[in-house]
Amino acid sequence: MHRIGVLFLTVSTITPAASVFVIGSDVISQAGTGAILAFLMAAILCVPVALAYAELSSAFPLTGAEYTFLGRVMGPAWGFMALGINVVGGALSQAVTALGLAAYLGVVIEGTPALATALGAVVLSTVTAILNIRVNALVTGLFLATELAALAAMTALGFTHPHRSVVTALIHPVLTNSGGGFSPAPLAVIGLATAGAVYAYNGFGAAVSFGEELRDATRKIAAVILWSLVIGGVCEALPIAAVIIGAPNLASILGATSPASAFIATGGVLFAKAVSLGVAAAIVNAMIATGLSNARQLYATGRDEVWPPIVNRALCATHPRFRSPWIATVISGALAAVACLLGLRVLVIFTATGIVVIYAGVCASVLIGRRTGSTAHSQYRMPWFPWPPILALVALTAMIAADIADPQVGRIGLAATLAVMALFAGYYWFFTRPRGGWRLRGPEGESLETP
Repeated sequence: MHRIGVLFLTVSTITPAASVFVIGSDVISQAGTGAILAFLMAAILCVPVALAYAELSSAFPLTGAEYTFLGRVMGPAWGFMALGINVVGGALSQAVTALGLAAYLGVVIEGTPALATALGAVVLSTVTAILNIRVNALVTGLFLATELAALAAMTALGFTHPHRSVVTALIHPVLTNSGGGFSPAPLAVIGLATAGAVYAYNGFGAAVSFGEELRDATRKIAAVILWSLVIGGVCEALPIAAVIIGAPNLASILGATSPASAFIATGGVLFAKAVSLGVAAAIVNAMIATGLSNARQLYATGRDEVWPPIVNRALCATHPRFRSPWIATVISGALAAVACLLGLRVLVIFTATGIVVIYAGVCASVLIGRRTGSTAHSQYRMPWFPWPPILALVALTAMIAADIADPQVGRIGLAATLAVMALFAGYYWFFTRPRGGWRLRGPEGESLETP
């Protein structure tokens, strides 16, 4: 597959439109006009993380992604902890987007049931993900064009009808208060909202999941990762800013259940329906791309013989016609369907925290890889090393500290993430290691040296 196809798949995994309307609306509800600052801070944080992904992906363009990075560089137990976050978080991520689908189809078709729509979308995206990867790249490319057009229309609505300036929102961010007025948005609140904005940008690292299907991946994959972040960042930050500066009645928009949806309603009924259809297409697109990525990680674990033999054989099975890991894809879809039953709030709590922990692991891996020489063969070397990963780790540590200080959401998400990490680390120590240990394998099943 060519670089442009992987770029389509990766940006579709970021899913700018769904991120703006589902996660972005939550960030606006949390931080008010400080959402612009939260998205800006998240973008700055994601740059060094993307550089770390680029270097590690060039060294190990394997479909196992973070599980492979951490396992190869930091040791198998760390790889298994990343695997746990990704297996659980991948299913929850698909469910988050699926449960948001009915809200946007409901603008066009009233009374659309949320759970039934989400489960139907999971089935549709799973079946599509079984198809040939080139077909999926074409499908996601068409869907991506639709969602970017919807975001462009939304951005134009806000910037051509401004009611306040971006500078004011950045310097004096405000929240609505119980009296119907505005109060300054505390920096701590904006910091917590930044974690959600980081989740909105997440997906640029998914390029490595398709690394074994990309021609000359060791040389090309870094550019795909970096361009994915640029495209996703611009396509999310501008619409969020458009909502803030273009809201005719700021209090009503900030107090709405979905601020982004409330904003597009100000453009008229037809405009709202058109943009909502674009968001619905984006959600389905994101589910297809995420399903492709999740299935390939499960495939990698089967190839590495992580599970009992019968499970490994099933995960490694490829479709005779489409050459896709079809059983792994079906299992990934089944996990997402089960996750839809948990409810949106539970899903968001875990996924946002899990991503922060994964990013910290990736940044630590690139530092350790340089020191030990395990990434010396990477064809991409990040600029300004070692400052990008160090600064990212400092910021990520601050976000984890903010989670610890938040008893209602942050601590719960962090505790759940740590529990999953402990479970999978225990699986390695008490099941995999006694059976001979972990063996990382390449695309042809060849054994690669592990620590």
